[in-house]
Amino acid sequence: MFRFETDRALIESFRPRDRRVIEMPEGITFPLFVRDYLAWTETSGARVYLIFSAPGSRKPIGIIFRREPPGGEPATRMCDWCHNSGASHEVGLLTTDVDNRRRVGVTLCVDLRCREKLEDAADRDGRHPLEVVERLNARMFRFAQEALGIEPSPQPAV
Repeated sequence: MFRFETDRALIESFRPRDRRVIEMPEGITFPLFVRDYLAWTETSGARVYLIFSAPGSRKPIGIIFRREPPGGEPATRMCDWCHNSGASHEVGLLTTDVDNRRRVGVTLCVDLRCREKLEDAADRDGRHPLEVVERLNARMFRFAQEALGIEPSPQPAV
């Protein structure tokens, strides 16, 4: 769980290179408490924004993904984070810049509503959703760390 006091704090959770293109979600008010992660799609649908925290850290990490248009024949794909399957308009390639010359991609739910899908599946199976959401968060951080070189910030001492 983490909290944003202002829109500036939310914007600063993203890498400096990404901050200039942020479109804030509609209806957002501050202070903003985020339980697991925050995701929204910009009005054009071209970008998807994700803010989460690394396991054991309260400092949020923001990533901006670009939606890549589905190409070729319609196909069913599986999200690398929540393992739900969907048609190419539901699960597809999301990319983000590593630097000025490199971009990485990952196959994900294009709206990043993985948590809702995992919580629903856990409820139907009679399991507590906390464990599956923690694994989802760990997968998000593993992508940020391995693909983008983002390291966790230590949790402040209280």
